[in-house]
Amino acid sequence: MSAKILILILMFFILGNAVDLSAQIYDKKEGGGKPDPQLSQKDNDYLDRQAKVFLDTIQAILAKNSPNVLPEKRERMMAKLLIDAVFHEHFAVYRKPVQEFFRARVDQVIQELETTKVEKGVQIWKVYNMAFIARTKSVTIAFDLVSGITSGCPDFAMSPDQIDRLARQCDVLLISHRHPDHADKAVAEKFIELGLPVVAPEQVWKDEPIFSQITHLERSVDQTQKLKLKKCTLDLVVYPGHQMKSIDNNVYVVKTPEGITLAHIGDQINEGDFRMDWEWIDQVSKNHQVDVLMPNAWTTDIFRIAKGFDPRLIIPGHEIEMGHTVWDRLPFWGDDQYLELNYAELKKSRYPVVVNIWGESYWYNLGN
Repeated sequence: MSAKILILILMFFILGNAVDLSAQIYDKKEGGGKPDPQLSQKDNDYLDRQAKVFLDTIQAILAKNSPNVLPEKRERMMAKLLIDAVFHEHFAVYRKPVQEFFRARVDQVIQELETTKVEKGVQIWKVYNMAFIARTKSVTIAFDLVSGITSGCPDFAMSPDQIDRLARQCDVLLISHRHPDHADKAVAEKFIELGLPVVAPEQVWKDEPIFSQITHLERSVDQTQKLKLKKCTLDLVVYPGHQMKSIDNNVYVVKTPEGITLAHIGDQINEGDFRMDWEWIDQVSKNHQVDVLMPNAWTTDIFRIAKGFDPRLIIPGHEIEMGHTVWDRLPFWGDDQYLELNYAELKKSRYPVVVNIWGESYWYNLGN
């Protein structure tokens, strides 16, 4: 038996025992919280050490296995399974190794942004949840950039310095909707302080002073609007999406000066008797050649959304969002049965799907 196969078997064994142990020693109450007071110090210390071992292993695997290699290598898949094991403990965000892992991943994004010039195509960093930063030669666009404070633990969230350094690398912030795991006021305030535009639906911070400083573009299926930035002008369509009926959710289709078209759907979801958005979703590709689509992985019928946008590449988000209960944190392996999704069907389709982990980036060249 090769050493690589032995390592994989051991990882599967450890992963299974980790999930069983955390289920036994933590309560099942909704909404999370701090560790159960009945947990012994010995067991608590063990889970801290286990989280560190798993996360250190993940870092080592990711350092040697780039997401830019398709099809994805088995080692990267195993790293994602280990992440699922760690972050599906009810109270993972209170563990120091978890906090250090997340902030280290953010630091990686910052360091790469501060040192990376993109001459061709677009490089897209996955920061956290639905937060992506896309850079071309002429522009750097942030989508739904948030600090992670909705995890409920300030020690998990980005530091003020990290927020500042991320914002200084961007030219604009596009916010999809009002939920705080997509619209972070501290982040938006930093962009505004730096003189950078923040675009959002009118429902975002509607009754707060910051509202007057937000750019509100028309939500329309057939209007291409121009957004003037400091260094260039973007062409974009703001599709009138929704997260169910009551939440306005901007779906951005952005064309950069280089001719690269990016689409970010926020928390667009059609469910129950609210289906009107399919009318325009099914038609997007007839009006735009989308290069990269950034969908939320848990949305209803993600395969139909992919067919409507017909992108050349898909980079999904929203996995392991720590503001949700443990059972609603979409795992990287995908749980179509529990959430009644067709994410697995999408991954088997003709569309290239790159599932990045926080801190990773993917370089896409136009037409490739």
